[in-house]
Amino acid sequence: MNSGEGGTLQLGVPGGRFKDLQPDKLRGGYYTSEKLAQWLSSWAIASARDRVLEPSCGDGVFLDAAAARLESLGSRGGDTGQIRGIEIVEGEASKARQRLESRFGSQAGDAVKTADFFSWWKRNDERFNVVVGNPPFIRYQTFPEPHRSHAMEIMEQLDLRPNRLTNIWVPFVAASLASLRPGGRLAMVLPAELLQVSYAGQLRSFLTDRFRRIDLISCNELFFANAEQEVILLLADGAREKSSEGFCEVTLTEAATVAEIVSRPVSEILNDASPKAIQHDSEKWLKYFLSKEEIGLMRALRASNRTTTLKSFADVNVGVVTGRNQFFVLRQSEIDRLDIVDHTIPLVSRSVHLEGARIDVADWQRLARDDERVHLLDLEPLNGSKLTPELDLYIRQGERMGIHEGYKCSIRTPWYAVPAVWTPDAFVFRQIYDFPRVVINAAQATATDTIHRMRCRADPAQTVANTYTYLTAASAEIEGRSYGGGVLELEPTEATNLLMPANLGSAMPLEECDELIRQDRLAEVLEYNDRVVLRGHVGLSEKECAQLRAIWEKMRNRRLSRRRRRS
Repeated sequence: MNSGEGGTLQLGVPGGRFKDLQPDKLRGGYYTSEKLAQWLSSWAIASARDRVLEPSCGDGVFLDAAAARLESLGSRGGDTGQIRGIEIVEGEASKARQRLESRFGSQAGDAVKTADFFSWWKRNDERFNVVVGNPPFIRYQTFPEPHRSHAMEIMEQLDLRPNRLTNIWVPFVAASLASLRPGGRLAMVLPAELLQVSYAGQLRSFLTDRFRRIDLISCNELFFANAEQEVILLLADGAREKSSEGFCEVTLTEAATVAEIVSRPVSEILNDASPKAIQHDSEKWLKYFLSKEEIGLMRALRASNRTTTLKSFADVNVGVVTGRNQFFVLRQSEIDRLDIVDHTIPLVSRSVHLEGARIDVADWQRLARDDERVHLLDLEPLNGSKLTPELDLYIRQGERMGIHEGYKCSIRTPWYAVPAVWTPDAFVFRQIYDFPRVVINAAQATATDTIHRMRCRADPAQTVANTYTYLTAASAEIEGRSYGGGVLELEPTEATNLLMPANLGSAMPLEECDELIRQDRLAEVLEYNDRVVLRGHVGLSEKECAQLRAIWEKMRNRRLSRRRRRS
């Protein structure tokens, strides 16, 4: 990592950017290259008279690129009045001033203010033609006060409702947008979470309401070495006061590498993009990887009375949160040695334990014989009863290890009584590599929070069987979120939003489905249900079914290729 290469993407570490003189790894700093900063500035700055803001300027790579762009357009050299950089860490701000000295001489100091951007924003009414940069990426919980309160107040002032999931790059973007003059441009390096996470949903709507056109450029490699974070480029044009001024066109373009992006003129990439006109958009922007026709199909199916969501048939909840799996999730050998088998229940602790479309008692017993961690210590039913000597010894051992001092354990009474231990009708994969698997629970087991638990209001076997379709698979790729490693992740609310037939049809019997999946023949299950459920029962055309399959494969292959590229 080269600290001479500009504005930082900040990962969620305690202290983040706000502890001066910390090493870059501890600060979570990942620097934008000079070429990328120049590439973004060349698009964002269209006039020699533009005023430019960088709200989190780091060591000044964007400011330098902006100054160079203004000079190329004929701006008078040595004038710092057109450039404003804000940086909270004095050491970084000093680097930014030094970087600008070759252009502005002694006046370089006027271009960079050492300040918290949110405090600065609240006391300034300056407006700019352009905002560029790479804002901090810090979790809500680790963003220090009073900066966090200032950021949340600004979001509320802009009619946005932040919560404890909100990452700090969100208010940076919102406040930056509000700093633009009508017609202004925003060019930023942002986490790809913008496309997919629920806490960014309001921001997505805010952006589409306030811009004439938004171009998103995604790269199927990680922009920053050593960062487990997929990044996108946001190029937003035509800032406006309110959405009533018209529709927003949104495009999403993908390149294989960063080098491929910066080797082409911005105009060439944007001219090749296919815009989709939207207004008041609350959907995830992952859908913009699809064609207009594919987006139209997914929207039509979600609005159709021929389909519904999984929530119509079931509820999905997180698995058991023990507070320390190492202590509460045990092997058969540990159970035998401790002699506490009467105080455990069957458990599925890893998705690899679920090989097919169902798990039964024999499957679980085989896992136990293989000494997998498939026993959950379940002491809540004791309800204050006296512990056996064996249990008392084990609990005292846990206290010597300090397990009772962990947060989840410390808020329980007694600390060793794990709550919400119940047996679901089925399991739902939380992390998905290929297909969004749902597995019937015939083993009377529960699961840790690596797997979701599902309670059915309809027949469990029929409900599970009807999830094995291209319809459900395609919607999962849009409803879920994919991070740097290429794994698709579904939270419970996203899982219940998966598309299903409105009425449960005669899908492949679960026993046959289970057998084929264990033989790595999922494709045969999907082809059968394509024919019987989607075409025969739901009434989709052969073309629509083919489109659903193509959508699933396109989105799945995109994220999996990123995983292969890393390995």
